[in-house]
Amino acid sequence: MELRQLEHFVTVADERHFTRAAELLHISQSGLSASIRALEIELGTSLFIRSTRRVELTAAGQALLADALRTLASAAAAQNAVAAVRGLMRGRLTVGAEPCLGSVDLPAELARFRTANQGVEVRLRQVGSVELIEGVASGTTDVALVVVTGDTPPGVRLHPLSSQKMVVLCHPDHPVASLDEVDLETLRAEPLVGFQAGWGAHMLARRAFAAAGFEYRAALEVNDVHPLLELVGYNLGVAIVPTSFAQKRPDDLVAVPLPASVPEWTVAVAVADEPSPAASAFLEQLLEDVAAARTGTEVLGAADDRVGTAA
Repeated sequence: MELRQLEHFVTVADERHFTRAAELLHISQSGLSASIRALEIELGTSLFIRSTRRVELTAAGQALLADALRTLASAAAAQNAVAAVRGLMRGRLTVGAEPCLGSVDLPAELARFRTANQGVEVRLRQVGSVELIEGVASGTTDVALVVVTGDTPPGVRLHPLSSQKMVVLCHPDHPVASLDEVDLETLRAEPLVGFQAGWGAHMLARRAFAAAGFEYRAALEVNDVHPLLELVGYNLGVAIVPTSFAQKRPDDLVAVPLPASVPEWTVAVAVADEPSPAASAFLEQLLEDVAAARTGTEVLGAADDRVGTAA
């Protein structure tokens, strides 16, 4: 069994399609099929169920996938460590992020990192925080910007960046809009607009509702903040979101505070306990830039205070 074969297997498993996998691997489809066939012969079992439209993993393929990912991650880490000793930065950096987190200008950070480290291939994936943290634990994601939603799996470290309160976002004509604070019992009977399972706001709302003794269930689920704002704007329901989301539509929607018992929205960077050299460099860059931005804000705030005093 060769690393090349495992890479071929993992790519087909990700794409669920031999043609797309061959294109990504820059090899012929016949060569990829031959590589997978040789691996299946060596293991004595089929790894994929093939059809004209789609490819699915067999039970044996599912069992192999986790170990194949770990093996490839370990091999890449070894290669990158040797390159780092030689003063080179190379390999691949896979960055994950839940959209609309704030705290970090991710496109600018990726551009700055790639400019400084041209030997590193940078990849980006956007999914929910739970899946991203699992990706860091399994080695498929090197660095992830996530919402802290609960327990962290072994082998993953979180570096908090910022925190903010959760609020209820509603239409100005909604009865909740006139309240100074809304409790979760009141929201129990309301149609809720929310994110899909595994996203930060969903997980925090679910935790809060569970602590109050009932189940969180969104009637309208989305995977981006903009359709959520539109749905709330049409008064189709209320949403439990961080304060920064409410600030995107301050003239059209009303944000109502929640009890202090509701968990805060904390954004963090997730990395492995032993990150790759590229992941370590990107983490260091992120933390430096966030600290510099925070210091700059504090300086501006102090200047504003002095101007106010002088006036």
